[in-house]
Amino acid sequence: MTVIKDILKQNKRLYRISKVISDLSEEIKVPAFLVGGCVRDLLLEPEKHSVDIDIMIEGDGIEFAHQLARKLNVSTVVPFPKFATARIPYKECEIEVASARLESYDPKSRKPKDIIMTDINEDLQRRDFTVNAMAISLQKNNMGTLIDPFDGFKDLNAKILRTPMTNSDVTFSDDPLRMMRAAYFSAKLGMEIDKKCLQSIKDNAERISIVSQERITNELLKILGTNKPSVGFILLQEVGLLEYVFPEISIMYGLDQSSEYHHKDIFFHTLEVVDNAAKLSNKLDLRLAALVHDIAKPKTRRIDKKKGYTFYGHDDYGARMLKKISERMKFSNKTRDYITKLTALHLRPISLAKKEVTDSAIRRLIVDAQEDAQDLMLLCRADITTKNPNNVKKYLSNFDHVEKRIQEVIESDELRAFQSPVRGHEIMEMFNLPAGKKVGEIKKIIEEAILNGDIKHTHSEALSMLKNLKKNKFFK
Repeated sequence: MTVIKDILKQNKRLYRISKVISDLSEEIKVPAFLVGGCVRDLLLEPEKHSVDIDIMIEGDGIEFAHQLARKLNVSTVVPFPKFATARIPYKECEIEVASARLESYDPKSRKPKDIIMTDINEDLQRRDFTVNAMAISLQKNNMGTLIDPFDGFKDLNAKILRTPMTNSDVTFSDDPLRMMRAAYFSAKLGMEIDKKCLQSIKDNAERISIVSQERITNELLKILGTNKPSVGFILLQEVGLLEYVFPEISIMYGLDQSSEYHHKDIFFHTLEVVDNAAKLSNKLDLRLAALVHDIAKPKTRRIDKKKGYTFYGHDDYGARMLKKISERMKFSNKTRDYITKLTALHLRPISLAKKEVTDSAIRRLIVDAQEDAQDLMLLCRADITTKNPNNVKKYLSNFDHVEKRIQEVIESDELRAFQSPVRGHEIMEMFNLPAGKKVGEIKKIIEEAILNGDIKHTHSEALSMLKNLKKNKFFK
């Protein structure tokens, strides 16, 4: 067995917590181990702190968690008796304690039907991939020993993803979400999936339908959070999973497009935009907007004899599609509103970049985009996927100009949170009107005048315009 205590010591936080666990293990005579992702991450980047620490013990995991919490001065323990696990919300990281166990599954559910207590080696065999099926002993007599019965360390170095079980069908059939995790680890760690494992995912792809939408969406977002999300989404498409988990993206595959900005295939263009967005921002919702900004192209795709493929109205159609899609995918209302807005507006800056930018057009864009104007411009920059360096330079220069004009207009007009400078009650008093549609129409005239640059965005100029409207008996 390989002793990696020196590697463990490089991660000061993990080593400090491990010593507390080791002391408790010795005190109550219960074997304890570090397992799973924190072991994998330690071997990859010893000094990087894991978000979660997973502990496996050969005994009662929940009881061990309560005793460990007391040692760490944590008053709360969240038990999951059905799974023989407990979570400790430690101030520095989440700690999960689980009993070494085997699980059997109902074919119609990814939740374990029966749990049988076992030892470290059998527990590791039930895990998703060999790189996650390693453990580090925290027992006093062999602390820091790597337990690696399925050559996970070797696979980690070779960047190969395979299952501990020889028959991968069992691994993926028991918990189909593991197939999506393969795409995630492939994207996150740059790993290649073993051929047998890959074929097994293809054979079991349909079983993803038994997994809850919340868990599927969570895995999709984790893929979007990697440095190069396209790797994961291409894999999902190749194995047949994407048609189940995000059919509107899957049907883009193989659909050509002709445009001065883009490559032909809508699917690969979209993923290049996502990768570009990932380089520009860590904001997950922006990356999601990049994924869905052309979601209506397959439905609006037409062929024009002169122009080739056209997608008229795909911005507006896509925004309307996203309202239902967001409900199905369980996106938050905030995320739904954000991606809907950016999809609806993503062609506007491109249009402005092609022609002389007027203050009026800039004002309207600012008002419509509001606090997301900067993100909209990032999306537009990501949307440039042409391989012609001269065109890239030209388009980026145009966007620089548009962004400069946006900032200038914001500073001069204070349009960040635009609203009419006159209130409804003022209009009602001046025109002797009751609350109703007519008041809104007058207010709209003032707002349009401001956006067109006919009057300044001030109360005095708006009030002056109202007086002129009344004087000229614009509304009787």
